[in-house]
Amino acid sequence: MDALLQFIGSYWWLGFVVAGPIVGIVGHVQGWWTEREELTHKRKLELIEAKARAQALTGGTDPEAVAQSDAVSRAQRVARLLETHDEVSRRWLEYELDAGKLIAFPTMSDGRDPHTAAFLRAKKVADGLRPPSADSRIDAETYAEYRDAVHDYEVAFDIAEQEARRVRASGFTESERQRLDRAQHMLNVSVDQSATAAERQTAYRRVREELDGLIVISNAADAELRRRVAGELEA
Repeated sequence: MDALLQFIGSYWWLGFVVAGPIVGIVGHVQGWWTEREELTHKRKLELIEAKARAQALTGGTDPEAVAQSDAVSRAQRVARLLETHDEVSRRWLEYELDAGKLIAFPTMSDGRDPHTAAFLRAKKVADGLRPPSADSRIDAETYAEYRDAVHDYEVAFDIAEQEARRVRASGFTESERQRLDRAQHMLNVSVDQSATAAERQTAYRRVREELDGLIVISNAADAELRRRVAGELEA
């Protein structure tokens, strides 16, 4: 014991030499531990934020909420497809209901024309796959089939219309084109308010005679023409 006390008394200055490194080591360990805690806390915050963003996008982690969100999104897409489908049908009905357009662009009523035939086939497919409403529950495969059918329907109509406007009556003989010209003239007379009732009725009959065996006027177009003639007569 006396020897230990004598050693400490003789080498007391070693305490100052050793104390510096020891304090440095302790400070380094404390800094590392503090930095580690801060990093762990930061990662926890990032994880919480990521979960919050995921829940905001999916409507929560509830499977029912996710399914409902998916159903709403699909209904919106189906609604847009239905609008496109209706718009193409409306454009087609402009030819079906307007005898003047059919006379000007006769291939639009000719199912023998390959472009018109392709359009009519695409129309049949799209109409067959059309859901009753945008809210109808359809699976992903059915949706994809209808989407592709509407796209084909729209493209086929555009091609048929462009071709009809390009060729017009070029596929008819000279005498047939003259009949089309007379039919167009008589059509204008049949709905002309300045013409007499007898002139309008006669003009309507001449339209049908000139087009007989030449191009097909649909029942809808004929009914619309007769309605216009009758409307002019009543007026």
